[in-house]
Amino acid sequence: MNQMVTPKFGIGAPVRRKEDDALIKGQGFYTGDYLPEECLHAHVLRSPIAHARFTLGGLDAARAVPGVALVLTAADLEGVGTMPTKARMKQVDGTNHACPPQPVLCSDTVRYVGDAIAFIVADSVNTAKSAAELIELDFEPLDVVVGIEEALADGAPLVWPDYGSNVAFTLAHGDPDTCAAAFQQADRVVSIDIVNNRLVANYMEPRGCVAEFDAEADRFTLTLGTQGGHGMRDLICNDILGIDPSNMRVVTPDVGGGFGTKLFCYREYPLALIASKTLGQPVKWTGERMEHFVTDAHGRDNLTHAELALDKDAKIIGMKVHVKAAMGAYLHQFGPFIPFVGTSMSTGLYSIPALDVTVTGVYANTVPTDAYRGAGRPEAAYLIERLIEKAGEETGLGSIEIRKRNFIPKDVLPYTTPTGRMYDTGDYEGHLTDALKAADWDGFAARQQQSAADGKYRGIGLCSYIEACAFAGGEEATVELNGNGTVTLLIGTQTNGQGHATAYAQVIAEQFGIDLDAIEVIQGDTDRVRQGGGTGGSRSIPLGLPSVNNASKILVDKVKERAAEQLEVGTDDLELVGGNVRVVGTDRQVSLADVAAQAGETLTGQDMVNQTEATYPNGTHVCELEVDPETGDVTVLNYVIVDDFGVTVNPLLLAGQVHGGTAQAISQALCESTVYDEEGQLLSASLLDYRLIRAADLPDFDFQTRNVPSTTNALGIKGAGEAGTIGGCASVMNALQMALRDGAGVTELIHMPATPAKIWDTIQAAKG
Repeated sequence: MNQMVTPKFGIGAPVRRKEDDALIKGQGFYTGDYLPEECLHAHVLRSPIAHARFTLGGLDAARAVPGVALVLTAADLEGVGTMPTKARMKQVDGTNHACPPQPVLCSDTVRYVGDAIAFIVADSVNTAKSAAELIELDFEPLDVVVGIEEALADGAPLVWPDYGSNVAFTLAHGDPDTCAAAFQQADRVVSIDIVNNRLVANYMEPRGCVAEFDAEADRFTLTLGTQGGHGMRDLICNDILGIDPSNMRVVTPDVGGGFGTKLFCYREYPLALIASKTLGQPVKWTGERMEHFVTDAHGRDNLTHAELALDKDAKIIGMKVHVKAAMGAYLHQFGPFIPFVGTSMSTGLYSIPALDVTVTGVYANTVPTDAYRGAGRPEAAYLIERLIEKAGEETGLGSIEIRKRNFIPKDVLPYTTPTGRMYDTGDYEGHLTDALKAADWDGFAARQQQSAADGKYRGIGLCSYIEACAFAGGEEATVELNGNGTVTLLIGTQTNGQGHATAYAQVIAEQFGIDLDAIEVIQGDTDRVRQGGGTGGSRSIPLGLPSVNNASKILVDKVKERAAEQLEVGTDDLELVGGNVRVVGTDRQVSLADVAAQAGETLTGQDMVNQTEATYPNGTHVCELEVDPETGDVTVLNYVIVDDFGVTVNPLLLAGQVHGGTAQAISQALCESTVYDEEGQLLSASLLDYRLIRAADLPDFDFQTRNVPSTTNALGIKGAGEAGTIGGCASVMNALQMALRDGAGVTELIHMPATPAKIWDTIQAAKG
């Protein structure tokens, strides 16, 4: 029997991250570490109230403060564009929805706590803050609306009175007539109302930027943590400043987390650029944690009603969904697209022939929402998996049989859903079976009895999910041979902690026969990297690695051609080993450095592999937990994940991504609560009030794969970066629902976040 040998490098090798040595030694370099000479510091004056008309006074006093270099208000931004909304879609009535203007600085009306009013630049942040205190804000308060249902109620205060409604847009998927016919034939209808709670990203590194202007070259440099410098550059130049993108360089150093929220352009970036050009000095703005809560786009925040139509055999014949999605006070950069793309995955892993989905976007006096890890797909998975769980309960079939009865069979793949999603490969019942075995599902009853004897409620729940990611497109890769025999990769994705440098270097190392430390990966510099799509939607490795692989092969062929001339052999007789090009079976060789020297030019390989369809990772999560009825505390005891990611590039990197995403899902399910009062004040505006999951709250994850290679990706890879968030929430909440039902007789649906106080109240209500 042949034993498969894991390569030292290349696809499939469990290579440790090459990035970590510098990071754990404190040798990383972030935006906060960059301070050019003569750099000034900026502070943003933000609205302390949620909705008001205002006038400004005291500007002369603020500008006269020693050390203050500039105070910008809306009056100083003539010719500057508004913050753009890039997601404009056709509504159900055939019209394109409106996009209200989000000014870089508000001129006369603020619409949420945190709305930007003035930008103060001084010799220190403290000086800028002191000057801001001298600016007089005369507010005429306007009525405030916060919640989704409140905003849609008759007579609700309007965020945008000219629109006549707080409905931002109405979008749809599916065929209402076909779905209505299916419901008329149904033997049973199962319905559910769920909450997908609003989240704050809370990456380790708050946002910041440093803007510089070279007057002689008439050119900007913007240094900041982002998920893609090319997109950031083009948006700022084309949409806001009205300059050619060639007149700006965007540099992204190390980034301490992104989660989608660092994809976007925020007001501080163009303001810092304008200030730098005005003053002829670098300008730095560094966000504080509390600013993050009231300025950076929030995630999720949906209210959803859904129904399943079942036939006499409990087969699903139709599904209706109405998602009400909070947009905040403005439509953020991609905000309207998030619930729309999410609901394209409404049917999950199930064969559902008829679908009717409506998405209603809703304005309120709150921070705008946009993509947060998973960007709509976690919301879709949470909906269908809590709904299918309820169907299992109401039909008496239970969690497993209801799923197996309705899974899309693997022998009908590829399968096109009612929303046009094309699932190419997978074995859905297979990963469910593996997960149940790993979780010892059959032994749960005995464990539940033991918990009951200890005065605890125990539950087990699952979620079988699928998501769409690594959407159609490509990512150009350029591989260069350096004079010293090392190799440089230039690519326009942007790591924010995923381990790109390691994954890309693995493939290059395999092709060139060199160690990882002989490979430099360059991202985050729009001058050095010609083009790039950035990082988001789990695209970097699935789209980037095929191009890196092909570009490496192209360069290897060029190296062999040059070496063949030097060694006077054919290229088929050569191999690359240990930094040399060697004649196979001999000790005759020439170093890569010699090849580079003899070439007389930089040898380069470049390619961009495009794919025309998304990838569709899928899997099953099983969560087992225990509830203390005296306190409402939840302990996650066991957590099993069996995923299908097609081809695994690096199992260590993959496990890290899945663990991190799952931790974020557990945090959403049990902890994270974004709370506004009726006046629009964010009560949970710091980590004192907004609880995140801690390492001590998490179990050791049992993570396995049952991979079926993708047919839509050149290397068979399916995206993985967001998957943990897709499957996590429903498995936790289904387990909690069981624990409360079996332990305390709870029949009502419990919603996220299931905090100890909410759980305790639910138990007391059930006890009467």
